[in-house]
Amino acid sequence: MRARALVNLRAALAPVAAGVCVMAAAAAVLVPTLGGDGAPGPAAPRAYGPGAAHAAPAAAKCTPRNAAESLRPSSDDGAAVKRIKEKGQLVVGVDQNTYRWGYRNPNTGKLEGFDIDLARAIAEDILGPDAKVVFQAVPTNQRVPALQKRTVDMVVRTMTINCARKEQVAFSTAYFQAGQQVLAPKKSKIEAFDDSLRGKRVCTAAGSTGESELAARSHGAKVLTVPNQLDCLVRLQLGEADAVVTDNALGAAQAAQDPAVELKGEPFTDEPYGVAMNKDDTDLVRRVNKVLDDYRGGGADSAWMRAYRTWLKADLPGISGPPSPEYGD
Repeated sequence: MRARALVNLRAALAPVAAGVCVMAAAAAVLVPTLGGDGAPGPAAPRAYGPGAAHAAPAAAKCTPRNAAESLRPSSDDGAAVKRIKEKGQLVVGVDQNTYRWGYRNPNTGKLEGFDIDLARAIAEDILGPDAKVVFQAVPTNQRVPALQKRTVDMVVRTMTINCARKEQVAFSTAYFQAGQQVLAPKKSKIEAFDDSLRGKRVCTAAGSTGESELAARSHGAKVLTVPNQLDCLVRLQLGEADAVVTDNALGAAQAAQDPAVELKGEPFTDEPYGVAMNKDDTDLVRRVNKVLDDYRGGGADSAWMRAYRTWLKADLPGISGPPSPEYGD
């Protein structure tokens, strides 16, 4: 598996006011937030053209080294893709309050961001240029239940691919590489994810990889969990938390919203983001991987790089391109 270089995001971040949202391509709808509560699937025959089987192959045991592996791409229509076409719309679970990734533009009232652009590209590939996309706001801890209950067709919401989640849902190949880091006030004595957190109130989102890391090694911190990661920034601003543990990509977006806070130390985990789907929808996984192959292609002029320059480069400088896809079949 290729080595992953995590980006140091402690660059100066310009203050920005942000909100949350619904972005339209052809037709897009934002529906209310969900209420409620993350082993690779089997491996299929190596045939990916029309009529090929879509069942997942009997894959090797999931480990941190191979967790980002997914099924090889295919444009063939299986049961899940046909179901979406019959509905005439793609229902996508997204964030609606994370600046740069999925948020409402206060000037237009539309949902925008890096994840939103990707969700729209997937919808257009499956349903055509006039694709109807229903964006459904899903809290961090509701992403897996939403997929298992088929409330949404997929989740495109800065969701880390890991072995625990792959026991419950299926993932595409990685479309972004991040890492956990500490966010705290610039004047704070907190230095990193270390013993400087001892006795401090540390906020993280329920159901996030940050929560898992703090459960494994809290460094003596008092852990506070909230439904959505942006709630942690609010707790920090209100003085109800001393620090936040989150993906550095999200932390950079929060620092862009509040110039009084900054990322501390270095990233301490490997966080590849993937599009999540119901574990039985292997044909949809292959279709999304085909879209991602196209999305990454073209070098500096690729759709991925255009989205990066539009949404992320100002707060996450120095990224030369998307992570390379990894396949397990």
